[in-house]
Parts: sequence; structure tokens; C-alpha cells
Amino acid sequence: MTERQKDRPWLMRTYAGHSTAEASNELYRRNLAKGQTGLSVAFDLPTQTGYDPDHILARGEVGRVGVPVSHLGDMRRLFQDIPLEQMNTSMTINATAMWLLALYQVVAEEQGADITKLQGTTQNDIVKEYLSRGTHVFPPGPSLRLTTDMITYTVNNIPKWNPINICSYHLQEAGATPVQEISYAMSTAIAVLDAVFASGQVPEDRKGDVVARISFFVNAGVRFVEEMCKMRAFGRIWDRITRERYGIENPKQRRFRYGVQVNSLGLTEAQPENNVQRIVLEMLAVTLSKDARARAVQLPAWNEALGLPRPWDQQWSLRIQQVLAHESDLLEYEDIFAGSHVIEAKVDALVTDCLAEIERIQEMGGAMAAVESGYLKSQLVSAHAERRARIEAGEEKIVGVNCFESTEPNPLTADLDTAIMTVDPANEARVVRALHDWRDNRDEVRAQEALSVLKKTAAGDGNLFPATLDCARAGVTTGEWAWALRDVFGEFRAPTGVSSAPLAVAAEEGSPLAVVREKVARTAAAVTSSAGAGGGGKLRLLVGKPGLDGHSNGAEQIAVRARDAGFEVIYQGIRLTPEQIVSAALAEDVHCVGLSILSGSHAELVPEVLKQLRDAGAGDIPVIVGGIIPAADATALREAGVAAVFTPKDFGITEIIGRIVDEIRRAHRLDPLEVPV
Repeated sequence: MTERQKDRPWLMRTYAGHSTAEASNELYRRNLAKGQTGLSVAFDLPTQTGYDPDHILARGEVGRVGVPVSHLGDMRRLFQDIPLEQMNTSMTINATAMWLLALYQVVAEEQGADITKLQGTTQNDIVKEYLSRGTHVFPPGPSLRLTTDMITYTVNNIPKWNPINICSYHLQEAGATPVQEISYAMSTAIAVLDAVFASGQVPEDRKGDVVARISFFVNAGVRFVEEMCKMRAFGRIWDRITRERYGIENPKQRRFRYGVQVNSLGLTEAQPENNVQRIVLEMLAVTLSKDARARAVQLPAWNEALGLPRPWDQQWSLRIQQVLAHESDLLEYEDIFAGSHVIEAKVDALVTDCLAEIERIQEMGGAMAAVESGYLKSQLVSAHAERRARIEAGEEKIVGVNCFESTEPNPLTADLDTAIMTVDPANEARVVRALHDWRDNRDEVRAQEALSVLKKTAAGDGNLFPATLDCARAGVTTGEWAWALRDVFGEFRAPTGVSSAPLAVAAEEGSPLAVVREKVARTAAAVTSSAGAGGGGKLRLLVGKPGLDGHSNGAEQIAVRARDAGFEVIYQGIRLTPEQIVSAALAEDVHCVGLSILSGSHAELVPEVLKQLRDAGAGDIPVIVGGIIPAADATALREAGVAAVFTPKDFGITEIIGRIVDEIRRAHRLDPLEVPV
């Protein structure tokens, strides 16, 4: 019997980037030397949302969650001594995806590369930004045009490039069930393909080439049997849609092509060593089944719930992949689940439910209409609220969080200050100075002419990519490119989904929520009575998202639960300056300000909110903060005047609402209320 040839491993990547282009370039070259087979670029939030580092909204965000790329010079330094023609590069970028790909192409040309040989992926899925991740800039219509122009340009000029990653990854993090995850991603893909083919920029005989370059970026949770079935269902549905809706006959062009990052927000701050086995199980979901195996995998690090991983932590995650691919016998076999009646039944059920939901969305007018109406967002907020309620009730077990909580001292986190990497606070000023030097030394006339052509093109119906390339070559900055398009397209504030989310937690007599409701009502009566309102008002909570962090899931869940507990909640969504938050707090006469930040910018933005409240004479309003906040930073925030700090280990939302009431009572010098939550 002839031994079967072993399959090639998937692409192995590490999602990385921080501080500066130079520091990130050094990190990339080290990772490639360790056996990584592709690059995955993390950009900082100003780059993702179209701001230069010196913009007020970029304050505290520069180089935090990724690398700042403000212009062609930054992109050159980012890929110094890395031959792009030989590389497979994934760039996690959406609203500004066209801009970053243009910079990448120009750097490749400068290296002497044949751009038709460039391989990689730009994420470029704007729909999930409106729903879950929050780095959108433009309204849905213009955003879809940017995506369409980019897809048609790459198919004709960079044919090996994947111009879009339809992302269900972030939908799962926002609470999506497997059915919602598949259905919303597929509905997005339909909207994109319909727009591309309606644009007239692709001849009929090239439709298969377009479909073949559509890729997906998927999340894998810890329920790995269900997750593996989800991937098989994804493949079947994609095959059906591309064949029946678009008439693609070539099975290779209909293949479901996806990369994966396993669930980062499912990692726990409590007993973080457990995250290693979670990561392994989640990786197995997308690798065990050959017929539904990921084309590329990137794994988070065990300590991402604590802060920014170190190079050693990322190496550990890379080695997990390498052990599976090179030491185990996984790649020596055909699909090991083929013929399983259990798997087939689960996949069939998923396919049936997903096709029904996809049809429902099509009847609404498609994914873009379902975004604008708020339907998709409200469904996700509701699903997430239900899951959080199951966790708090102990129905859904999370080891070390709501069960098996006793633990030995953890040597990995014995010194928390060295268990994560920190970004030098002085880094932002250096990046801003370098940006000013770039602007001072460029050909200003050429830059302004390029921006003028970009705006004229945007006001018409021509493809925007050539004008964007000219901007890149002329030394235009990320913020200038985005503001030119803002001037034509406007900006978009997505629905929050909070007001339409149904009650997710039961409030029967004696339940934790009922107890907190009573606490809220009694406190409101006391506070509003002392303020001369006759005791008939409500407690008012402002939930604010300062800076550019668009991960709004936690803020939304706090807002929904506070509403259900009897608060009047003021939540205006993401991307607010400290000035806007303080102005809203004063205008709404709130009793507490809650700030949510997951990007690491808390050390700069929270003290600024405190200062402005004090300057406005409202320093007695308690401010609470939630996010991924290292212990030393939490101590510093409390010393600066923050009333309470909540991190991922504080998973009980009803309990958090109760503690918010405690802080309001303390601020109003009311006696504590004992509530056994």
C-alpha cells in the first residue's frame, strides 16, 4: 500500500505590530526567523479610523494596539528588508483598506517587485465594523463603493491578492450564535458581490475570478465540535450561493477560503494559564477537519486578557501550531469526520437555519439595509446579553471564572508588570514629531493636487484606487486621505442596538436583578429628593467610549443591564473625546460616568475626563472605568480619583450595576444599602 503524501500545513501567522514602524519591522523579522510563514499586520486605531497621530482623537492611542502608518515613509520602514514579492501578508484594515493597500503596492514597486505576484489579504469588511468592532468611518453606501473599487482593481492588477476578508470573527465576539455568524457573513458577501457585478467594472467572463478572491476571516470558540461543524456549514452554503446566485461553474473558484484567529475576547484574566488549553481546542476546530481546514491560522497569546503580549508569548502560540502541523500525524489523513452521522446532522441543521436567516435579511433589502435599520446590531446585542446571563447564572461554565475558582499562586503572573509588554508613553510624541517632519519635507503642491483629484473622483463615479495611488506617491498622510473622502462622503455613527435589546435577565422576586432594582429605586428616591425633585426621578448613568476603541460589547452590556435595573442610560456610542463626554454628563445631569476602554489608552484619557469634570465644577460625579487594565494602572487610576475599576475578571454585570449604585450613594453621602448580590 502506497503511503499517502502528507498535506502542506496552513499558513502560520502572528498578529503583531506596536509602537513604531521600526519596532514592528524588527518584530516581523524575528517572527519570520522563528518559522512563521506569513505576516499579519496590526495597525493602531488612528490608522484604522483615518486619523493622523496629531489629531485630538488619536490622543493616547498612537502605537497602542498596532503600528502607526501615517504615510509612505512609515510603510517603507515597516517592510524594510522584507521582500514583499515573496511574502504572504495579511493586513487587518477596513475603512482605510484602500489607502493601506496603495501604500503597500508603492513600497513593493520601490523594492522592484512585480505587483502581479503580490500575495496577501486586506480585511476590508466594513459591515462588521458597524456591528461589532467600530473602526468604520464612512456611511454604508460610500464604504461599499470603496470596497467595490478595491476588489475590481485587485482582480485586474494584483490577481493573487485577496481584496476582502468577510469577517465573522468579530460577530462572534459581539455575541453572535453560529447561525448568526454564518448568516450575517454570507449576507455581507452577497452585498459585496452584488455591488461589484453591478458596477460594470468586471466583464462577465471574469466573474469567477472575483468570487475566487473572496476570502473569509472566522472566529473559533471553545465549543470545538460545534465550531468545526460551523466551518463545514460555511463551506456548503458558500458553494451553493456562488453556484446558484452567481452561476460559477468552476468548483475551485467556489471553494470556501478562510483564515482564522481563535477567540481573543474569550480568554480570561482569571487563571490566565487556562487560556493555553482554550487556544489549543479552538485551533483544533479549524484544523482537524481536512474538508473544512483553515488556509491560515493566527493564535492569540495566553496573556492577552492582561495586556499586550511579549514576543515570547507570541512565540509560544506559534509553537502550538508548529507542534500540531509537524509533530502530530494530522496532515497524513483524509477528512477524519467524513461519514459521521453526528457531524452530518449538526451541519444539516446549521445549513437549514442559516439559509432561512439569509433569506430574511435579503427580504429586508440585504446586509446594508439591515445595518442601517439596526436589525443586525440589535440581534447581536440581544444574543450577547443572553449569553452573559447564562454565564452569570452558572448555566455556561467558564473554568476559573464561575467554577473551579480556587487556585495555586500563578508563577506566570507573579510579577504582573513584566508579564505583559507596555508601550513607552513617550512613543506618541516621537511619532507626532516624525509626522510633522514628513509634512515639512514633502512636495506640498504635489500632495494637495493629488488630494484634489481624489475628491473630484469621489464626487464622480470613477474607480478611486488610481487616485489613491497618486496620493500615496505624493506623500499624502492617512488623515489627509480620509478627511478628503469625509468631505465628500460624510461620516457615519452606527446604531448602538441598546434601546431595542429585550430584557435578557429574569427579575423575579428575590433574584439578583430584582434586588439591584430595589437598590436603584431607593437610591433614586433619596438622591432626587435631596436635589429637590420630589423623589420621582431616575438615576442617570452616562456610558462613554472615549478615544478610538470601537470594541463596544462590554459598554453595551453594561448599558442594557443598567437600563433593566431602572437606570436612565445615556449611551451615544463610540469614538468620543473627553470634552464630548464631559459635555454630555453636564447636559444630562448624570449621577455617574462609566468609561469603557480596551485599547490601553486609559492612562491618558481617563485622567483627562476627571480633570475636565473638576474644571466644570462637577468633580463630585463618580467616574468608574472598565477595560483591559493592568493592576498597576488600576491603582494609578484610583489614586487619580476614579471611584472603581472593573476588568474582565468582574464578569457579573448585575453585581457591577450594584457597585455603581454604591458609588453614587457614597458620592451623595448616603448610608450603604446591604444587598446580597
